[in-house]
Amino acid sequence: MTETVIDTGTDELLCAVRDKVAVITLNRPQARNSLSDQLSPALRRMIKHCGADDAIGAVMITGAGTAFCSGGDVKGMGANSSKNNMSFDDRVADLRVREKAMTGALVGLRKPTIAALPGAAAGAGLAIALACDIRVAAESASLIAGYARVALSGDYGIAWLLTRLVGTSRARELLFFNEKIDAQRGLALGLVNKVVPDAELQTTAFEMARTLAYGPRVAFAYMKDNLDQAVSGSFIEALDQEADRLVRAAATADHKEAVRAFVEKRAPVFTGS
Repeated sequence: MTETVIDTGTDELLCAVRDKVAVITLNRPQARNSLSDQLSPALRRMIKHCGADDAIGAVMITGAGTAFCSGGDVKGMGANSSKNNMSFDDRVADLRVREKAMTGALVGLRKPTIAALPGAAAGAGLAIALACDIRVAAESASLIAGYARVALSGDYGIAWLLTRLVGTSRARELLFFNEKIDAQRGLALGLVNKVVPDAELQTTAFEMARTLAYGPRVAFAYMKDNLDQAVSGSFIEALDQEADRLVRAAATADHKEAVRAFVEKRAPVFTGS
């Protein structure tokens, strides 16, 4: 298997493309992969890069060591003098830009995305995991909102993402009480899609991402459009948009190849066109 290493600009974030899968690794294990002034911009750049690179068919985000991402660096909160000197409006505008380029871009990515959780996903780290299409958790993984503990209301779309996955009542409970959810309860709540033994996490998540990377890209993009429409519009609007996208998908080379492969009783070979 060939591997292409992508320069992220910092050792705190690693990225390598294998079998059309971009594996992005948050690499601050000594700090439980908490976000930093180096890691966060690099992650935003890599999400944008993965969306634009036609050689990448799927994205897998994981963490080095025993955590996925513990969120913002609490020890550094309040210590950033450059931010403290900004006006209220400028601080709001700055956060909005950073949020939209991180979880906003991740949700907007029209390629399949998988979060592989080797351990804790907390705060903004939980938001990053929830912004992915699929979450695979190691048995020792855990999820926690984290914001109430530091008297913050939440960012990176955490309230929207939680509500979308578990409903408004459960989302309020998770945010208000800051309960630590283990992997199996996360599976029962619908926060994660699959729980596997710790030693199998990376292999399982990568194989899932690889399967998606070799799938029909145009159809997947339209599927994501349809799924987004399902939580933002009416049923009639969803029907109208589904019809439009299905007809477009039916005109692709991938659809024609899938039909041929079905008739010939073989696996299809998709080209993304």
